Amino acid sequence: MSILTKNEILKEVRKGSIKIVPFNKSALGPGSIDLTLSNKFRVFKKLKKVMDANENLNYQDITKLVTTDSIIVKPGETILGITQEKITLASNLCGWLEGRSRFARLGLLVHISASFMQPGISNRQVLEISNMGAVSLRLHAGTKMCQFIFQKTIGKAKYSGRFVDQKEP
Repeated sequence: MSILTKNEILKEVRKGSIKIVPFNKSALGPGSIDLTLSNKFRVFKKLKKVMDANENLNYQDITKLVTTDSIIVKPGETILGITQEKITLASNLCGWLEGRSRFARLGLLVHISASFMQPGISNRQVLEISNMGAVSLRLHAGTKMCQFIFQKTIGKAKYSGRFVDQKEP
């Protein structure tokens, strides 16, 4: 399994093995592509009850969908965002979603967990955003929030799980 460099990413885009909509060539780095924040967020409801964290808990039941061009994330708060870009991968490609150090240095975790993106995905990437810093931070739609790293797999596979076609956070 190998990480794709900029030129290899471009080759796969030309072949149609990687589709990124919208595609911005200037967002390509030496070994990844920057993805931007959309204007859709999920904010956690202020509930006073204890919820069992299991397979039956639906995050949509404890969050509300908000559409806005900017949102404030207070210290200790977690919200869900989603990328503007939809990524489609061939069955021999997978990827990793990583935050950017410019935000980590502020205490902002852009993607808490579940950074592995399965072969054959075709969706926008949900971002689990947490402010672990000391000050409130305003996030703006269109900001380069994370990077996607592409990797070749050994063999072919296709993801068909619960989040196969996510369009909202």
